[in-house]
Amino acid sequence: MTAASQPETFAVSATVPTGILGSVQKALDGVNLVMAVGSAVAILLAAIVLTWEVVGRYFLGSAGDWQDELSTFLLIGATFASAAWTQARRGHVGIEALAHVLPPGINRVRCFLADLIALLFCGFFAWKCWELLFEAWEEGQTTPSSWGPPLWIPYACMAFGMGLLTLQLLVQTLQLGRRT
Repeated sequence: MTAASQPETFAVSATVPTGILGSVQKALDGVNLVMAVGSAVAILLAAIVLTWEVVGRYFLGSAGDWQDELSTFLLIGATFASAAWTQARRGHVGIEALAHVLPPGINRVRCFLADLIALLFCGFFAWKCWELLFEAWEEGQTTPSSWGPPLWIPYACMAFGMGLLTLQLLVQTLQLGRRT
């Protein structure tokens, strides 16, 4: 899809914010890039761990339960850490059929409301993730496996990732709000 044929939602979100929003977005872009690269490395490591599990179990006869948990932790981290990077590019799943039929002004309001609802949901989810993290940390919660890694690790990935996603949505919502 060329830039000229993109729906209004992408044209509105593609403008670079100025002032404080621009500064926050620039800082977020740097953090998001680091998180995206870290997510790519985590996915690669998860693939290596799962491959080792298959080789070890079927060809070497050694079974372990740590591979499943480690790969799960890595994939959870990758998913949540890259969410804000994806949102900054409007890469999350969206239904854009209305963007082609609505007038631009009404479409901007639709985009603003969608971002606002996403912001509220993600903000609530981030808050709950932080609660889980603090609870797991204070109580010393671990997984029930024989390896027993601490649960604060995946909860921290969830909390930080959702916090970044909420901040990214806040910047985008404020940016759209200024235009609506």
